[in-house]
Order: sequence, then structure tokens, then C-alpha cells
Amino acid sequence: MTVKEKIQSKNGYISKHEGMDPSLKLKAQNLTWQYNNLRPDEIEKRNEILQELFGTCSPLTFVEPSFRCDYGFNIHTEGLTLINYNCVMLDTSPIHIGANTFIGPGTCLTCAGHAIDPTERGMGIGTSKPITLEKDVWLGANCTVCGGVTIGEGSIIGAGSVVTKDIPAGVIAVGNPCRVMRKITEEDKVNLEKDFMIL
Repeated sequence: MTVKEKIQSKNGYISKHEGMDPSLKLKAQNLTWQYNNLRPDEIEKRNEILQELFGTCSPLTFVEPSFRCDYGFNIHTEGLTLINYNCVMLDTSPIHIGANTFIGPGTCLTCAGHAIDPTERGMGIGTSKPITLEKDVWLGANCTVCGGVTIGEGSIIGAGSVVTKDIPAGVIAVGNPCRVMRKITEEDKVNLEKDFMIL
């Protein structure tokens, strides 16, 4: 199994950093630099870069700069995906983002980790596990989602949360570490006629 195949595996892995191929990151570094330096009206060029950068990229993927990732080929979007300003994705394992997912500004999805033992950590031993955001997920601003986490369909993660374990579908979860607060119910629906002025 090549290093790239290992990185693309749906299973987690342990690595020694000196065994990693720095050239695998170079394409992503160049593409994200280009993307982050485009004019706001260069929409077609933005779309072209995302299609080249991501492993799977829905045409309804919208990413506000600045955006950073490790490899790009490990990021997969389905359907409408909104990624707000200053997002970082450490895609040392696959990141799957379901349709109608909203990712708030300042959010970090980090598959990558380091050894807990300080001697091993100093030797460059690292870990990596995939991240899955199922469809209709909303991550508030400045969230961190750690490797190995799946966030269930329709769930909301409150701003500033650190998600270290799986979150079930259809709930609101907040905090550090992130915990389920309650289920999302019919009472959470907005009454457009009663509660808000429609623009």
C-alpha cells in the first residue's frame, strides 16, 4: 500500500512523519494559495480550483477564503455545502461532508493527531482518523471536530464547541467537550409569517 493509499483509507492509521511524502501536499498548497488570492468576482476560477483540489466536489460547494487543507484529495462534498471564512481541514484521512451542510467561520476539521506519549510524539509519531458530517449538519463558528468523529444527520454543533466523540442525528450539541443538549423538534421551526420580516 502506497502512502497516498494509506492516507485515503477509510480506516485510521499511525504514521512516522519522516515517512510522509511532502510532495503530496504541494498541489494542495499551490491550489489553496491561488484560491485565497482570487478576486471575489472570479467565481468561475474558484469553481475550477475546487474541482481540482477536492477528491469529490459538488458543483454546489461554496468556500469563502481563506481556506487551508493538507491534501485536498481527501475532502468529499455532496450537494449544497457552505464553508465560511478561515476554515482549516487537516485531511490526513478522508473528510466526508453530506448535502446541505453549513460550516461556520473559523472551524477546524482535524483528522490528524499526535502520539500521547511525549517520547513517541518527539519521534514524529502521529495518528489519523476520518471525519464524517452527515447531511443537513450545521457547525457553528469556531468549532473543532477531531478525527474519528461522525456527526449525525441534521444535527447542530454550537459555536466554539470541541467535538471529540460521535454526535447522534437530530440533536443540538455544544461545549468542550461537546455534549448533546437536546433533540431538535417541530417547535424549532421558524414561523416566517409571525416571527420575522421577510426581505
